[in-house]
Amino acid sequence: MNQIKALITQIDTVDNLNIVKFDFHGHSLTMMSLALNDEISVGTEVILGIKPTHIAIGKDCSGLLSYANQTKATIISCENGKLLSSIKLSINDIVLESIITLESALKMDLKVNDDVTMMLKASELSILKVL
Repeated sequence: MNQIKALITQIDTVDNLNIVKFDFHGHSLTMMSLALNDEISVGTEVILGIKPTHIAIGKDCSGLLSYANQTKATIISCENGKLLSSIKLSINDIVLESIITLESALKMDLKVNDDVTMMLKASELSILKVL
């Protein structure tokens, strides 16, 4: 599980649905949640969790995508297995792992030092801990 420290900057709520925005080293992240505990408020620092299998990678992307979270990253390692590839991404010296199929990694010709876009749906981001 990838873990990153972030600051809550905005919370919008309608009925039981919450859209929470975070600042992650100058990058904006958005999370969709059905329930928030009382500790969650604007200005609170949290540890966010992201499963490596939920991080998509885009290379040479153009056009609009529905991913709420899209951040530029640099590949720092690529480890190809028989079926899957572990791609380590650096964003402001924070390392995140993405696990994608080997077929996708080869099709995209992913290499160390490639500039890519890390993409994550708002429903795939979670708060692990309130600081």
